[in-house]
Amino acid sequence: MAALVAATSLRAESPAERKVTQAIKSPDLSVVHLWAPWCSNCQAELKNGGWLKMVKDNPQVKFYFVSVWNDGGDGKSMLSKFQITDQANVTVLADPGPRRGDNKIKQFAGMPLSWIPTTWIYKGSDLRYALNYGEVRFDVLQQFIEDSKSEWSDKGEPKLPE
Repeated sequence: MAALVAATSLRAESPAERKVTQAIKSPDLSVVHLWAPWCSNCQAELKNGGWLKMVKDNPQVKFYFVSVWNDGGDGKSMLSKFQITDQANVTVLADPGPRRGDNKIKQFAGMPLSWIPTTWIYKGSDLRYALNYGEVRFDVLQQFIEDSKSEWSDKGEPKLPE
Protein backbone atom coordinates (compact mmCIF):
# COMPACT_ATOMS: atom_id res chain seq x y z
CA MET A 1 0.00 0.00 0.00
CA ALA A 2 2.80 2.44 0.84
CA ALA A 3 4.37 1.81 -2.58
CA LEU A 4 1.05 2.66 -4.26
CA VAL A 5 0.76 5.92 -2.33
CA ALA A 6 4.36 6.82 -3.15
CA ALA A 7 3.89 5.99 -6.83
CA THR A 8 0.70 8.07 -6.99
CA SER A 9 2.33 11.08 -5.36
CA LEU A 10 5.40 10.84 -7.64
CA ARG A 11 3.35 10.82 -10.85
CA ALA A 12 4.33 13.66 -13.15
CA GLU A 13 1.74 16.38 -13.61
CA SER A 14 0.01 16.42 -16.97
CA PRO A 15 -0.17 19.70 -18.95
CA ALA A 16 -3.84 19.97 -17.94
CA GLU A 17 -2.97 19.51 -14.29
CA ARG A 18 -0.20 22.13 -14.51
CA LYS A 19 -2.61 24.61 -16.13
CA VAL A 20 -5.25 24.04 -13.43
CA THR A 21 -2.68 24.22 -10.61
CA GLN A 22 -1.51 27.57 -11.98
CA ALA A 23 -5.06 28.87 -12.57
CA ILE A 24 -6.35 28.13 -9.07
CA LYS A 25 -3.66 30.42 -7.63
CA SER A 26 -5.60 33.36 -9.04
CA PRO A 27 -7.36 35.60 -6.50
CA ASP A 28 -10.50 35.11 -8.60
CA LEU A 29 -12.93 32.23 -8.20
CA SER A 30 -12.20 29.10 -10.21
CA VAL A 31 -14.44 26.08 -10.66
CA VAL A 32 -12.66 22.88 -11.67
CA HIS A 33 -15.00 20.25 -13.06
CA LEU A 34 -13.55 16.78 -13.65
CA TRP A 35 -15.72 14.76 -16.01
CA ALA A 36 -15.76 12.42 -19.02
CA PRO A 37 -18.10 12.35 -22.03
CA TRP A 38 -18.82 8.62 -21.59
CA CYS A 39 -20.01 9.09 -17.97
CA SER A 40 -23.81 9.01 -17.66
CA ASN A 41 -23.78 11.24 -14.55
CA CYS A 42 -21.68 13.81 -16.43
CA GLN A 43 -24.04 13.64 -19.39
CA ALA A 44 -27.05 14.18 -17.11
CA GLU A 45 -25.50 17.40 -15.78
CA LEU A 46 -25.10 18.68 -19.33
CA LYS A 47 -28.53 17.60 -20.57
CA ASN A 48 -30.41 19.51 -17.89
CA GLY A 49 -28.71 22.77 -18.96
CA GLY A 50 -27.30 23.41 -15.51
CA TRP A 51 -23.72 23.89 -16.59
CA LEU A 52 -24.55 26.36 -19.36
CA LYS A 53 -26.72 28.41 -17.00
CA MET A 54 -24.04 28.27 -14.29
CA VAL A 55 -21.31 29.48 -16.64
CA LYS A 56 -23.50 32.26 -18.11
CA ASP A 57 -24.76 33.42 -14.71
CA ASN A 58 -21.20 33.69 -13.35
CA PRO A 59 -19.11 35.47 -16.00
CA GLN A 60 -16.53 36.56 -13.40
CA VAL A 61 -15.80 32.93 -12.45
CA LYS A 62 -13.34 30.85 -14.48
CA PHE A 63 -14.59 27.34 -15.26
CA TYR A 64 -12.17 24.53 -16.12
CA PHE A 65 -13.78 21.44 -17.66
CA VAL A 66 -11.11 18.76 -17.38
CA SER A 67 -11.82 15.46 -19.08
CA VAL A 68 -10.27 12.60 -17.09
CA TRP A 69 -10.26 8.84 -17.52
CA ASN A 70 -10.95 9.41 -21.22
CA ASP A 71 -7.71 8.21 -22.87
CA GLY A 72 -6.61 11.80 -23.53
CA GLY A 73 -9.82 12.99 -25.22
CA ASP A 74 -11.04 16.41 -24.12
CA GLY A 75 -14.77 15.88 -24.73
CA LYS A 76 -14.94 19.27 -26.44
CA SER A 77 -17.38 18.06 -29.09
CA MET A 78 -19.91 17.07 -26.42
CA LEU A 79 -19.43 20.34 -24.53
CA SER A 80 -19.94 22.20 -27.82
CA LYS A 81 -23.34 20.55 -28.31
CA PHE A 82 -24.41 22.21 -25.06
CA GLN A 83 -22.79 25.58 -25.94
CA ILE A 84 -20.32 25.33 -23.05
CA THR A 85 -17.25 25.92 -25.24
CA ASP A 86 -18.75 29.15 -26.63
CA GLN A 87 -18.42 30.89 -23.26
CA ALA A 88 -15.46 33.23 -22.66
CA ASN A 89 -14.97 32.07 -19.06
CA VAL A 90 -14.57 28.36 -19.95
CA THR A 91 -11.36 26.45 -20.56
CA VAL A 92 -11.52 22.84 -21.79
CA LEU A 93 -8.63 20.55 -20.90
CA ALA A 94 -7.83 16.83 -21.02
CA ASP A 95 -5.72 14.62 -18.82
CA PRO A 96 -3.85 12.18 -21.09
CA GLY A 97 -4.35 9.22 -18.77
CA PRO A 98 -6.24 6.02 -19.55
CA ARG A 99 -9.80 5.21 -18.57
CA ARG A 100 -8.96 1.93 -16.86
CA GLY A 101 -6.13 0.04 -15.26
CA ASP A 102 -3.28 0.75 -12.90
CA ASN A 103 -2.26 3.93 -14.74
CA LYS A 104 -5.66 5.61 -14.29
CA ILE A 105 -5.07 8.80 -12.29
CA LYS A 106 -6.11 8.74 -8.66
CA GLN A 107 -5.38 12.35 -7.88
CA PHE A 108 -5.47 15.65 -9.71
CA ALA A 109 -3.93 18.95 -8.61
CA GLY A 110 -3.05 17.38 -5.28
CA MET A 111 -6.59 16.23 -4.57
CA PRO A 112 -7.83 12.63 -4.48
CA LEU A 113 -9.88 11.56 -7.48
CA SER A 114 -12.03 8.48 -7.14
CA TRP A 115 -15.29 9.38 -8.90
CA ILE A 116 -16.63 11.61 -11.64
CA PRO A 117 -18.15 14.06 -11.95
CA THR A 118 -16.13 15.90 -9.35
CA THR A 119 -16.33 19.67 -8.88
CA TRP A 120 -14.03 21.90 -6.84
CA ILE A 121 -14.27 25.63 -6.10
CA TYR A 122 -11.07 27.59 -5.43
CA LYS A 123 -10.26 31.16 -4.50
CA GLY A 124 -6.67 32.34 -4.25
CA SER A 125 -5.22 28.80 -3.95
CA ASP A 126 -7.71 27.92 -1.21
CA LEU A 127 -10.07 25.06 -1.84
CA ARG A 128 -13.43 26.44 -0.75
CA TYR A 129 -15.68 23.49 -1.61
CA ALA A 130 -15.22 19.97 -2.98
CA LEU A 131 -18.13 18.02 -4.47
CA ASN A 132 -16.44 14.70 -5.00
CA TYR A 133 -19.03 12.02 -5.57
CA GLY A 134 -21.55 12.58 -8.29
CA GLU A 135 -23.91 14.95 -10.00
CA VAL A 136 -23.97 18.46 -8.66
CA ARG A 137 -27.16 20.25 -7.71
CA PHE A 138 -26.77 23.59 -9.43
CA ASP A 139 -28.63 25.59 -6.78
CA VAL A 140 -26.13 24.26 -4.23
CA LEU A 141 -23.17 24.99 -6.53
CA GLN A 142 -24.46 28.56 -7.01
CA GLN A 143 -24.69 29.00 -3.25
CA PHE A 144 -21.13 27.68 -2.84
CA ILE A 145 -19.92 30.16 -5.46
CA GLU A 146 -21.67 33.00 -3.64
CA ASP A 147 -20.24 31.88 -0.29
CA SER A 148 -16.75 31.61 -1.80
CA LYS A 149 -16.73 35.28 -2.76
CA SER A 150 -16.23 36.24 0.90
CA GLU A 151 -12.86 36.51 2.57
CA TRP A 152 -13.67 33.77 5.12
CA SER A 153 -12.28 35.09 8.32
CA ASP A 154 -13.03 34.34 11.94
CA LYS A 155 -11.96 37.86 12.98
CA GLY A 156 -14.65 39.46 15.06
CA GLU A 157 -16.50 36.20 15.59
CA PRO A 158 -17.55 35.62 19.19
CA LYS A 159 -15.76 32.80 20.97
CA LEU A 160 -17.86 29.86 22.04
CA PRO A 161 -17.75 29.03 25.73
CA GLU A 162 -15.56 26.06 26.48
